[in-house]
Amino acid sequence: MNFKHLLLITITLLISSCASTISTTEKQYKITNTSKLKSEWNFNSKEWILASDTLTGSGGPMHWGVIESKKQLPENYEINFKVNMTKESLFEVMLNIDKENYIRTYLYQIEQNIVIGKGTYKKGSDEYNKRGGPTLFKKSLKLENNKWYAVKIRAINNQLFYSVDNETILECSLEKSNLSQKGKLGFITNGEAKIIDLTIKAIQ
Repeated sequence: MNFKHLLLITITLLISSCASTISTTEKQYKITNTSKLKSEWNFNSKEWILASDTLTGSGGPMHWGVIESKKQLPENYEINFKVNMTKESLFEVMLNIDKENYIRTYLYQIEQNIVIGKGTYKKGSDEYNKRGGPTLFKKSLKLENNKWYAVKIRAINNQLFYSVDNETILECSLEKSNLSQKGKLGFITNGEAKIIDLTIKAIQ
């Protein structure tokens, strides 16, 4: 095999590996238009829409509105965005979705907490025991409707860091907590939530 053939195979493999993740080390991932949203995410168009750079999700207490990326998150990543819960009490980031399991990182108005938990989500089912899951870590935070919150999530070397407004911070070891260490990204709302300035980037 000559050098040109070897180089071609290497480039092909590199492109393939980058295409399977939601972000690469060379760039940040952003949702910029509706066509990109439709091609790269799984969702019900009656529940999630993108307009004027704002991603809006709608759900209800009995049927949560869910959107899930088609691509894997990088091994180490940082996610930043702002969220406004305009209706109801729950907004959740689904991390490392692997089959039916994921990490719950969410804002919960009823208990006035931010939370890290172990999640289960069975697609197409609204049965209570087939969604959500137990709380592992929580910290008090006053949460209100119609207020923007800045969320930052970092997963690096199997450590998870979750902060809101750069003040209230939770962290844990994915391995010690028996949480998913790889998978996809998603969002859940049980009312209405608006997301802006979403960026996802790979970190070293």
